[in-house]
Amino acid sequence: MSERLKPGDTAPAFTLPDADGNDVSLADHKGRKVIVYFYPAALTPGCTKQACDFTDNLDLLANAGYDVIGVSPDKPEKLAKFRETEDLKVTLVGDPAKETLAAYGAFGEKKLYGKVVTGVIRSTVVVDEDGKIEHAFYNVKATGHVAKIIRDLGI
Repeated sequence: MSERLKPGDTAPAFTLPDADGNDVSLADHKGRKVIVYFYPAALTPGCTKQACDFTDNLDLLANAGYDVIGVSPDKPEKLAKFRETEDLKVTLVGDPAKETLAAYGAFGEKKLYGKVVTGVIRSTVVVDEDGKIEHAFYNVKATGHVAKIIRDLGI
């Protein structure tokens, strides 16, 4: 089980391919706050709802100083299809090796339909301008999560 991050922890650095195969690094966003959300799989109902919610609120979040990056174990080709099918504007990156997912405490044991399985734990972390964890939310629901983040951040 990977260890969960807490406010004040240094956000683990990462560089992952986006839907176009271009590298996206957390370091690219230094000086801005970043919402990094972890989801199990592109093109599934819950993950689609969550990605669409982030896309719908992207301008609001950007105007408040937040960039948004979605991380899943998907390959760039699937992320590109996800983006095009759902007309997503949020930055999506793939972590097939699950190293970044594990570093953020977003991969490990979870309950799925009453059974314990190993997989992606739907999670969101907010990284401040200096690369420190400001908020860490684990086992979040896909529906309503973006609205909760906006409330919690006072936007």
